Amino acid sequence: MTTMPASADTHTYPYYPGCSADGVGRGFAGSLHAVFERLGFPLVDLVDWNCCGATAWPSVDDSQALALGARNLALAERARPGSEPVDLVASCAGCYRALLRSAEALARGPTRSRLAGALEAVGLAVEGRARPRHPVDVLVNDVGLDRIRAAVVRPLTGVRVVSYYGCQLVRPLSTFDDEHDPVSMDRLVEAIGAEPVDWPLKTRCCGGSCYCGGPVIGAMPEATMQLSYLLLREASRRGADVIATVCPLCQFNLEGFQDQMARRFGHPLDVPVAFLTQLIGIALGIDDRRLGLHRLLRWRPLPIRTVEPEAAGHARR
Repeated sequence: MTTMPASADTHTYPYYPGCSADGVGRGFAGSLHAVFERLGFPLVDLVDWNCCGATAWPSVDDSQALALGARNLALAERARPGSEPVDLVASCAGCYRALLRSAEALARGPTRSRLAGALEAVGLAVEGRARPRHPVDVLVNDVGLDRIRAAVVRPLTGVRVVSYYGCQLVRPLSTFDDEHDPVSMDRLVEAIGAEPVDWPLKTRCCGGSCYCGGPVIGAMPEATMQLSYLLLREASRRGADVIATVCPLCQFNLEGFQDQMARRFGHPLDVPVAFLTQLIGIALGIDDRRLGLHRLLRWRPLPIRTVEPEAAGHARR
């Protein structure tokens, strides 16, 4: 991963890894860095970042949870001095939402004053320049679909992809896509030559928030398994070759417990669940291990259809 000091190059972005980057999200973090570097928009890890406060903390002390996110925003501004906005990229959906909440709180009078005082106590200040951004937003609206198409060396022709946004990426704070029917991931799927599969469950919860300790042994295992099973069953019914997600918790939840779900509900399940950036990386010709494909539990080679050169050229035109 890129850990060098931030440069003045406007094509680099401060990056907030979050706690999952070295755990269930390692494949996401690695493929994310690889894809952004290949496209010419490298990510620079935020120095001295702290937990975003998205887990249980808001239920204990919401002000302190907001302060955790505000500190990360202040660090991003300090890393990019000046008067220009600073886009802080956060890949985990929970982290992204938590940072958005902190940015929104910093824009309000009374809350801003409290958070500013907390930051001042640790030698930091916030100017309101830091803007949380999700990688999907940056890829579609900054990097651009044309640039991505031009970088594709192995189009995923014939691969049917279900784009799963999860319940937190565009709700309740929708900044770059429709909260009920988002399409950004589907547009990226099309840009790498794959076929997006239309389905009605793209923002349905996978049940990740229902468990404490694991989807099988946690507080509400039955609810969790039911929610995840419905997603996997529908993706399978619609003929998806792979589910693409951008949430480490969703990926872990959907991929890791399919055998238990199959036994519980009496229906076989074997649906690969990968990070969207891993699929993009394959299309860009990036090494499989750099993309973390070996970390997936159900990965198998994608059924990429061979296209004759003349037909491929005609399609690009």
